[in-house]
Amino acid sequence: MPIYEYTCKECGYHFEALRQMKEADLPITCKHCLGNQATRTLSTFFAKSGDHAVAGTQQGGCGHCSGGSCASCGH
Repeated sequence: MPIYEYTCKECGYHFEALRQMKEADLPITCKHCLGNQATRTLSTFFAKSGDHAVAGTQQGGCGHCSGGSCASCGH
């Protein structure tokens, strides 16, 4: 089963959910505010060659979280 990324339109929370492909675009409850306005977002990937990130990084993140929230970079 694939993992899909969602963003809540009510609170802005970004989360992942393991769902069947046929359920990917069906409504899903936000894991943060329990609202029902979460929509699927475009997933990105992270690739690393040696000590250098070559794809999937976003400004403000680190190589461990690919621009998301993690303890390594504090973002």
